[in-house]
Amino acid sequence: MCGIAGQLALDPSATLTREHIKPMCDVIVHRGPDDEGIFLDGPLAMGMRRLSIIDLAGGNQPLFNEDRTLAVMQNGEIYNFQEVRADLEKKGHRFATNSDTEAIVHLYEEYGTACVEHLRGMFAFALWDAPRKRLLLARDRLGIKPLYYGRIGRRFVWGSELKSLVAAGLDRTIDRQALHDYLTLTYVPAPASIFRDARKLAPGTRLIVEDGQIRTEQYWKLELRADPSLRSEGVVLEALRERLDDAVRSHLVSDVPLGVFLSGGVDSATLVSCMRRFHTGPLKTFSIGFEEKTFNELDRARVAAKHFETEHHELVVTPDAASLVPELVRSFDEPYADSSAIPVLCVSRLARQHVTVALSGEGGDEVFAGYKTYPATVLAGWYRRLVPALGRNVVARVVERLPVSHGRVSFDYMAKRFVAGADRDPIEAHLSWKAIFDEDRKRTLYDSTADGLEPTLRLYREAIADVDQTDLLGQLLAIDTRLGLEGDMLVKADRMTMATSLEGRVPLLDHPLVELVASVPSTLKMKRFQKKYLLRKVMADRLPHETLHGPKQGFNVPIPSWIVGPLREMVRDTLAPSRIRASGLFRPEAVQKLIDDHESLAHDHSRDIWTLLMFQTWHDALSHVDPTEVRPRLVG
Repeated sequence: MCGIAGQLALDPSATLTREHIKPMCDVIVHRGPDDEGIFLDGPLAMGMRRLSIIDLAGGNQPLFNEDRTLAVMQNGEIYNFQEVRADLEKKGHRFATNSDTEAIVHLYEEYGTACVEHLRGMFAFALWDAPRKRLLLARDRLGIKPLYYGRIGRRFVWGSELKSLVAAGLDRTIDRQALHDYLTLTYVPAPASIFRDARKLAPGTRLIVEDGQIRTEQYWKLELRADPSLRSEGVVLEALRERLDDAVRSHLVSDVPLGVFLSGGVDSATLVSCMRRFHTGPLKTFSIGFEEKTFNELDRARVAAKHFETEHHELVVTPDAASLVPELVRSFDEPYADSSAIPVLCVSRLARQHVTVALSGEGGDEVFAGYKTYPATVLAGWYRRLVPALGRNVVARVVERLPVSHGRVSFDYMAKRFVAGADRDPIEAHLSWKAIFDEDRKRTLYDSTADGLEPTLRLYREAIADVDQTDLLGQLLAIDTRLGLEGDMLVKADRMTMATSLEGRVPLLDHPLVELVASVPSTLKMKRFQKKYLLRKVMADRLPHETLHGPKQGFNVPIPSWIVGPLREMVRDTLAPSRIRASGLFRPEAVQKLIDDHESLAHDHSRDIWTLLMFQTWHDALSHVDPTEVRPRLVG
């Protein structure tokens, strides 16, 4: 596990030096505190920071092929490297280390740029082919590991985090469309970044720079098409059980201690159950709770920990966690407003005191259909058919009068969201239930015209373009897997674990497992409104009853009450009219009304306020990176 960065001069006669790459590595030292590697070759300068996990003594990067004409630097883990190595050795390749990364250069010798298609794991790597003067960048299939790239004049630059590109001199002009989408989604969706001149390499994509030209190629895309051979529930469960065990077993390869984030839900408990079958020695688990009772699920986590006899560690997060806001902003580089990042950062810190690798259940909701919006979509269809338009108007007025609660995903919040979206097209409804600011509210928020900005709904439509239009659940899963998983869940998991120099692994996103479940008919993925039907069924004889049938909670944070309590002063200061006016992006009176209405319990605007708070904190910090520079410019 590492962080990588680099530059390639598009003029082949140019020579880059250590001074070009060293600052890019220095800003990501948290990703790899154990070692630094720098490689220079004429127009190329690339570097990395290493967190030692496999081959502690011999795995320092860069790693080379036999004649050192190829050099590679990788962030991540290749879980099938031992099988790949054995196959390549039979073909005559000679390995100098026991590192998983070295397999990449030998695969490239054998298969060229198609080498990435032979890898199983989470990775982002840069490979330099010196004879061809060719640079190959690649990112894993699901986008577990990040990779940014861009141009600075005649230099092509890349890095695991956006801050490496900024350190190299990237222009920090804000992409206004990216900001527009962030306000709805709470994250900047790939391939865009918040900066106009930087992009994210999309999941399942490789990028090649050769002869001054830059091209990208998609080598993998998740196909959500039903396999006729998987229509029998018994056949599916047998295949799923085998694939789950194999996924977790493959993720246990490590030369350092590892543990599990245990939330008390089905996903993380499934990992612990599978690990118990293959992991020898004490099994360490880590959980986070809150003082607010409705947000605390430590009791459920303890049930699973006791059942599997783990060495359990837990921490209660207090409102003092508000002091983490500046750290969150530094870690994400871009505006990011999923508040569950707070407990993920805290549980990562807790785990890092005991282990170097932690498994977590990211991807379970997207792969196994675990979100409340899936059954809500079915209910909305019934609601439209059974309740006439006049009756729906009456229901909407009644629901709007429900008293506001600051509890965890309160009934009034869910009821108002459901009624507001139920009359819409199912795809629009899916977005409306997740959205922070819709299109109309964004436009009333802006200080200037919104001309030229495309609606965020376009991203949902693009995500389902190749999905069977009669398979509604398949469409929703495609949206959440292709868009939200990479842009939100995996960004959170990567940045928060790496901020503490902890490697996070996500076995439920092992691509053979994901491909299997994607090929199962939607009718088997959700039955009688039961979310994660297949996962619950296959784990029925392995998990405690309370774990299998308890309500889904996850890492929810009491932001509604924090905003009127311990966060109140920070919110009032950061979103003060003078600071909003100075940024030139939003109307101060519109922001102030959100705050006033939330504090008076007229509306629950906590998610809106948190989204603006995280953006403004990011914007202010970015504006002061260098006191001699003006604040970021905004472009359409």
